[in-house]
Amino acid sequence: MLVTQRGLVIGEAVEVELPVARLATRAAAIAIDATIQIVMVFSLATLLSATTSRANAAVQDTLSVLLVVFVFVFWPIAFETFSRGRSPGKFALGLRVVRDDGGPIRFRHAVTRGLIGVAIEWPGLLLPPLTWIFGSTCMLFSARGKRLGDLAAGTIVLVERLPDLSRRPIFMPPELERWARDLDLAGVDDALAMTLRQFITRAPGMRAEARTSLERRLAAEVYRSTTPPPPPGTQPPAYLKAVVAERRRREAERLAARRALVALGAPGLPTGVPGQANSVSPQ
Repeated sequence: MLVTQRGLVIGEAVEVELPVARLATRAAAIAIDATIQIVMVFSLATLLSATTSRANAAVQDTLSVLLVVFVFVFWPIAFETFSRGRSPGKFALGLRVVRDDGGPIRFRHAVTRGLIGVAIEWPGLLLPPLTWIFGSTCMLFSARGKRLGDLAAGTIVLVERLPDLSRRPIFMPPELERWARDLDLAGVDDALAMTLRQFITRAPGMRAEARTSLERRLAAEVYRSTTPPPPPGTQPPAYLKAVVAERRRREAERLAARRALVALGAPGLPTGVPGQANSVSPQ
């Protein structure tokens, strides 16, 4: 897997548009993380105050600084490192930090992101809220939604939790419905059908050149595996959708017929079939 300037290159050298996390989603994730950090600070500060009430002021000040460093520096870096690019906010919203080449981040990436985040972004120790505005502007106008920490670390935040497209129905193009009724699909095995379905569901996210190339290759393979040929002027996208939709329709009809037979006690099936209502047990 490789992240290019335009998208993500996956198997078969197909380039897919990256589901990049944008400002609104990342701001929501940061808000969740910030809320957790603030709760941690107040909880640990209360505990610290109760346990060090008799210590001198210098010790209390030192522990307070260490507390802030732990919550805002060490904890985010450690969490992001061990979770391989996630934080509580990113977990909640289905986001993940990866390297620019698509690989998982390392400790050094998390450190770079964490230190720049503390200094400039959140909590932004250098000139807040001016640095907040600068960081948000950078993310807003970045073509890939990068914040300053991403630019320095060579990372990008992707939307990992995507809707399941495998169950999305593929509809029959109306102009091909009559033709598809007489289509011989014996040559379209399960592997080819799955390839067609995956391509159709992923096609909107592909680069135009890659999509067109794969459409033509798959259409040629389907053409060799089915009869009769499609009507003149049929475009590959409609052709592939018609084949998948018709195959799915026939599978649904077969399944419905099988269920009806079972519901009726499977009339017409040979007697002696185990598990059927009309089976005859040997005497």
